[in-house]
Amino acid sequence: MSTIENKLVSLGLELPVAPPPVGSYVPVLQTGKLVITSGQLPFIGRELAFAGKVGSDLDVQDGWNAARLCAVNALAQIKACLGNLDQVARVVRVEGYVNSAPGFHAQPQVVNGASELFTELFGDAGKHTRIAVGVAELPLNAAVEVAVWVEAIE
Repeated sequence: MSTIENKLVSLGLELPVAPPPVGSYVPVLQTGKLVITSGQLPFIGRELAFAGKVGSDLDVQDGWNAARLCAVNALAQIKACLGNLDQVARVVRVEGYVNSAPGFHAQPQVVNGASELFTELFGDAGKHTRIAVGVAELPLNAAVEVAVWVEAIE
């Protein structure tokens, strides 16, 4: 088990098998040193753990938990690509999309669920650029979708 996976376990999180795509695309790819995931949903196994709109069906804490789960699924994709999470040199970018109720404006606090996990796991190398936007709908009515860009060591 990698150092990063040990840190995940210490946080009470388990790295799943990389979830399969829900459409016609690849879930992760590497180009040069960049590894980029497709949008990851808050699945536990094959079950969507957080569905609905944040700000009406779900609160900010639910959204934060959904974003954290999306980040764990992104890490599973990255491990599937690189073979080991210790091959991640740094997290470059996090893109967070929040299925938002009308008038909901706390998307940054929701996406912090992913961002804070990367900092906990990778320290300064986990600090990244980010997008946190509200959207009207997400696939399968997921509460949050997160895509991650990392730089591989080599």
